Amino acid sequence: MKTVRVKIRVTGIVQGVGFRPFIYRIAVKNGLNGYVRNRGDAGVEILLEGSEERVKNFLRDLKEKKPPLARIYEVITSPLKGKNEFESFTILKSSEETELSGSVIPPDIAICDECLKELRDPENPRYEYFFITCTNCGPRYTIIEKLPYDRENTTMREFPMCNFCRSEYTDPLNRRFHAQTVACPKCGPKVYLTTKKGELVNSEDPVREAGKLLSEGFIVAIKGYGGFHVATATTMDEPLIKLRRVKHRKQKPFAIMARSLEATKSFAEVSLREAELLTSYMRPIVLLNKSEDYYLSDLIAPGLHNVGVMLPYTGLHYMLFDRVEDPAFVMTSANPPNQPIIKDDDEALRRLSGTVDYFLFHNRKIAHRCDDSVVRLHGIHQVFLRRSRGYAPAPIVLREKAKHCTVGLGGELNNTGCVLLGNKAFISQHIGDVENVETRDFLEKATKHLIRLTNSKVEAVTCDLHPKFTTTRLAQNLADENGWQLIQVQHHHAHIAALMAEHDVKEIIGISCDGYGYGSDGEAWGGEILFCTRGELGFERLAHLQRQPLIGGDLATRYPLRTAAGILHKKVDVEDWLMQHRERFPHGEKEVEVVLHQLEREDNAIMTTSCGRVLDAVAAVLDVCYERTYEGEPAMKLESIAVKGEDILKLKPIIANDVLNTTEMLLEIFENRGKYSKADLAYSAHAYLAKGLATLAIEKALEKNVKIVGFSGGVACNRILTLIMRKIVEDSGLKFLVHEAVPPGDGGLSFGQAVIVGFSNF
Repeated sequence: MKTVRVKIRVTGIVQGVGFRPFIYRIAVKNGLNGYVRNRGDAGVEILLEGSEERVKNFLRDLKEKKPPLARIYEVITSPLKGKNEFESFTILKSSEETELSGSVIPPDIAICDECLKELRDPENPRYEYFFITCTNCGPRYTIIEKLPYDRENTTMREFPMCNFCRSEYTDPLNRRFHAQTVACPKCGPKVYLTTKKGELVNSEDPVREAGKLLSEGFIVAIKGYGGFHVATATTMDEPLIKLRRVKHRKQKPFAIMARSLEATKSFAEVSLREAELLTSYMRPIVLLNKSEDYYLSDLIAPGLHNVGVMLPYTGLHYMLFDRVEDPAFVMTSANPPNQPIIKDDDEALRRLSGTVDYFLFHNRKIAHRCDDSVVRLHGIHQVFLRRSRGYAPAPIVLREKAKHCTVGLGGELNNTGCVLLGNKAFISQHIGDVENVETRDFLEKATKHLIRLTNSKVEAVTCDLHPKFTTTRLAQNLADENGWQLIQVQHHHAHIAALMAEHDVKEIIGISCDGYGYGSDGEAWGGEILFCTRGELGFERLAHLQRQPLIGGDLATRYPLRTAAGILHKKVDVEDWLMQHRERFPHGEKEVEVVLHQLEREDNAIMTTSCGRVLDAVAAVLDVCYERTYEGEPAMKLESIAVKGEDILKLKPIIANDVLNTTEMLLEIFENRGKYSKADLAYSAHAYLAKGLATLAIEKALEKNVKIVGFSGGVACNRILTLIMRKIVEDSGLKFLVHEAVPPGDGGLSFGQAVIVGFSNF
């Protein structure tokens, strides 16, 4: 039997997922000697000595029996010369070498069923230990400070293992064999409860005491894996009124954590696919339709037909519910307005002491903040509203390799960073609105961390076309510091490019709709039909929504009555209507008079083709929403009204010179108020826009002989618009694509930017 020596290098998500113990087991099973070790480039190195047949069996097992959380991208096998050196198979100390690129640490993983069972077992040494984990679950991305993924390179290094934990850590037959997060009540992180001033509250069971406080209506800041949540009861109005006041969140919905899937079904509609998402190891927040007998406080998601629900994903979360009857708790990210989620204890005390009544701390540091992910379903199709915990930084794997290693920095709102390396796009956790120093620094640090984790050799950095965005200045700084090429990409082109890359499409007619994007002509775009081709830095703008005035500029984006007046004033006398709504303006009658004066001088107004602004205007006309207190609020509330309606007006799209008229549609809505229900009028507005945009896209696809139409941008989160467009496009014989792997909104922008530049010949 021929004896061979081979070195195998494996790239992918192979550190922090029980991969070395797995390699150990299959090597021993196949009678092979040698070693396995982690590398500083996030890959794994294996040396095997044994018969050729046994090595072949090992390689088969490697691919067919890998751990469930592992992702293998490449297996590089190299023959070695020389005599055998090993008498057994061992796990060696990790290497600092960083030869290969493209591997990455896994996302944080929800508690597994085995750990949950042990948590509840009085005979188990980890009974009721809030931080119970194993190789199959627990924090990863949020604790790693540098590679390779070993305990000393994580925030767990401050907790030396006791004899019991070390015995499991070194036992090849134990599922905690080389689990870097292994801990128990004796040696692991501790949890403690304090007052809002940081004074220790004496309690033998701080977690369950916090649960009782929540049930009683107190507000508690809870430290998790990737940052702090602010939590309170879901069945009382008083704490929610207080929370909205101190967090300056008048209307923005709060996410909630339900105690179980069964509890969720008591107040929300849950399909089989939604149940799968809720219980998956990613544990995202899932937007669920409220059931007819919804009984939680209306202050959780005011004016909306759905509510964001997640299930517990740590031992601590499960324990919160143990001694209370509550079906769910509010569990919203703890962050000041427009700033990143809070992760450090001192910062939490400083910033949240005026918001909360108590703190539930643990003494493990958080290396990297990470918000919860948010998804919803459009029929059977999954749509990301935010791709973060549980998903980031696992890459989007493309069918082709990019020509250049490229970093994308996104736009200004709901931002992420992206590193495109070969055929893998590594997208950061949710960053947020990059409008201040704190969030800008977060974006820079998160992106640089991704570059280090993936051992990327960056050639270019890309950002939005807008000259005044914070990310544009950051891109310029990074380009100067590192000698990278800087290329700016138009906003809506980036949206469509992200969709093309996700579905491996070479050319597409893209419908890109959102609130705002800086156009290549310097105007405010937001309702565009584009022709895009893979590998091209440019694109062709084929059609768009009618240009409409933004009366008062940015004020019109906040107060949609201004947008509605700007659209309607050439068709009707809006003075009486505006005066009837004067109390809806911050400065009352005086402000209405200013608006009327501005309408007379419309030539000086900023013009926009934004689909989001049209939806805002419809919301204002139908008395659904008069002020945007959070991103997308008027359109979201309009959709919530429209879900119960039908296309009562059956308006035929008015298209001239490749422009979809939106004035006549809004006029019809305005003139039919009182004749039909708000729900029917709201649905009719959606139907008009969807039919008009789909008609334009089909027409252009036929002209260009393109077989695929896609829908992207923040408005593509709207279920009604998406489903109507899909039916029209598919009925015409064309393929219709939407996002499933990255957010259609600005959270996917960095990915689209990186793809455009990475596949181009710049």
